[in-house]
Amino acid sequence: MRKSFRIALAGNPNCGKTCIFNSLTGARQHVGNYPGVTVESKSGWFTLNDMEIELVDLPGVYSLSSSSPEEAVVFRELTAPGIDLIINVIDSSIPQRSLYLTTQLAELHIPMMLAFNMSDDAKKKGLKFDIAKLEKYFGSPIVQTIGNTVSGVKLLKDKIVTTLGALDDHGVPMLSYGSDFDDAINAVSEKIDALKIARYSHIPARFFAIKLLEKDTCVMQIDEFRPVWEEVDAQILHLRDKHAIEADTFMADRRYAMLAGACRDTISSTQEKRREISDKIDMVMTNKFLGFPLFLAIMYLTFWFTFNCADPLMGYIEEFFGWLGGVIGDLWSEETLPYLRSLIIDGIIAGVGGVIVFLPNILFLFFAIAILEESGYMSRAAFVMDGVMRRFGLQGKSFVPLVLGFGCTVPAIMATRTIESERDRKITIMVLPLMSCGARLPIYALIIPAFFAAKYQAFTMWVIYLIGVLVALLGARLMKSTLFRGEGEVYLMELPPYRMPTLKSLLLHMWDRGRMYLQKAGTIILLTSIILYVCNTYPEKKEFSKDYESAKAGQTEEVVTALDNEQMAETLEYTISGKVGKFLEPVFKPLGFDWKITTATIGALAAKEVFVAQMGILYSEGETDEESETLREKLVKNYTPLQAFCIMLFCLLSIPCLATLAIIKRELNSWKMALAEAGGLFILAYVATFIVFQLGTLLKIGTEML
Repeated sequence: MRKSFRIALAGNPNCGKTCIFNSLTGARQHVGNYPGVTVESKSGWFTLNDMEIELVDLPGVYSLSSSSPEEAVVFRELTAPGIDLIINVIDSSIPQRSLYLTTQLAELHIPMMLAFNMSDDAKKKGLKFDIAKLEKYFGSPIVQTIGNTVSGVKLLKDKIVTTLGALDDHGVPMLSYGSDFDDAINAVSEKIDALKIARYSHIPARFFAIKLLEKDTCVMQIDEFRPVWEEVDAQILHLRDKHAIEADTFMADRRYAMLAGACRDTISSTQEKRREISDKIDMVMTNKFLGFPLFLAIMYLTFWFTFNCADPLMGYIEEFFGWLGGVIGDLWSEETLPYLRSLIIDGIIAGVGGVIVFLPNILFLFFAIAILEESGYMSRAAFVMDGVMRRFGLQGKSFVPLVLGFGCTVPAIMATRTIESERDRKITIMVLPLMSCGARLPIYALIIPAFFAAKYQAFTMWVIYLIGVLVALLGARLMKSTLFRGEGEVYLMELPPYRMPTLKSLLLHMWDRGRMYLQKAGTIILLTSIILYVCNTYPEKKEFSKDYESAKAGQTEEVVTALDNEQMAETLEYTISGKVGKFLEPVFKPLGFDWKITTATIGALAAKEVFVAQMGILYSEGETDEESETLREKLVKNYTPLQAFCIMLFCLLSIPCLATLAIIKRELNSWKMALAEAGGLFILAYVATFIVFQLGTLLKIGTEML
């Protein structure tokens, strides 16, 4: 008996597929990207009755029509050898619409099982299913599940065991699209069978015949099918002459008609008509007047939650790295490999440790965002923002990538592939770097608690994020009226019912993001911290402008401290970073930046978190145990609240990280556009920060040291 299987998990977006995937695989998951396309892949492993099962979570799609990158990926995955079973997840609260994909999956003749998920929601709507009839109709076993509960997935596990034990006996679906279309399918199928295409021998010719008649992009690009094009065109012409309709439209109509008949025979509902809880909530959450203020309030609460929950944990992590540096310093003599000792303590621990300190902020922010996504509110936010965004020349579909931009700009740019309008997609890509990504969060988390009172911290964070959103929308409006003129397109949005997120799913989401952050800290930021340490240390200054040791003799503690700081400033200014910073300082001085901030800003091109790492390294150089202050305390002694705000503003609006520029080039296939983006954002950041700093200085707002 076989002991290993590969199962594909397919379904529409918002059908609860991810909950089922998380419930089955737990932490045994791998996330990556399909080669050649910008669509995320996810696979996991679990064991049932000594069977090792790989579960492939396919992107959510509504059909296999290849009209989007997601659909193309699902098509490619399902037509490749190696899939033993398809678990088709159905939102059983809207069965007729959800089953459209099922008709296409059934044509593959791959053993399939239907998981009628959200059966609790269907029950609340009064829906009753004749499971036996439905199983006969689709030739597949059916199990009713509640994907966000442990007990709701147990029946699914039992059904998987039964189904895998009888793969050779799976049924054949009773799918017929009418005599005319069936005849056309058979005619093309015969031609395909005659070709004997080896790599698709496991898929019935009927499946490809239907796809060719629909002029499906993926199938039309397969060279082996070129010999049957003539027959395909003849059949399409025949159907068009007889029914006065295109073959793909005719096929969709037949599928829906067939499903309507199947659902009429197998699904019944009670006569009780009552408004669902989701509809009642939406009367408030998507209200014409209340929806937008509520959205802003929810975002404010998200940041309040992030700061208040993360702050105590950040203190513990900060103390840990301070203790770690002290322990290594005590155990490692200054005379033994002094440069390596300093690299580890002042470079790696101060740099990487300074970034890891902000891990709690990342975790709690994404925990909050996961709640918004899984509860169903994020779709409402897109609905609420659609009207606002259209005033700025974008469609509601752009909202989803923009929200993803709060996490990381790179996958957010990839997510723009779902925008059908090429013009709107380009605009969305160009403004996405203005969204405050998670890499900027450590900068805000460093500066805001240091310079702003506790009662204003969440508000300040909210304002920073809001500035990015407003500038992005204004930039979109400007581009829509100049570079990318054209009429707006209609966007149809689906509002899934509200659901209670599961703690397990939320924790897995939080863990994924936290793991990515730690990987970044352990690779890019570690390497950059080492490079920056070298730049901050060499060349060493041997001769100083005065004899500091003699000058300190007999002086008060305050004078000695001042002389130590003066000597350290001379030492740092002589290094590579110091020379670069001093060279560029006149350019950035009108923004309130000294050479240290200038070099940290340059280093942030590798990754925004490097700004924090560089400041940590610079302010730890030469520090003694008696001076072991936190980085925040040192910043407060050297900068004003106005300068602190200008740092955040510049980091928000300026050139994104190199990875973002690379993905912009890849998606737009133009280095010119990527470089124009970098240049435009630098100018925008410089001008905006210049105005804020100069006005603040003139009006004496935040110019006093704390």
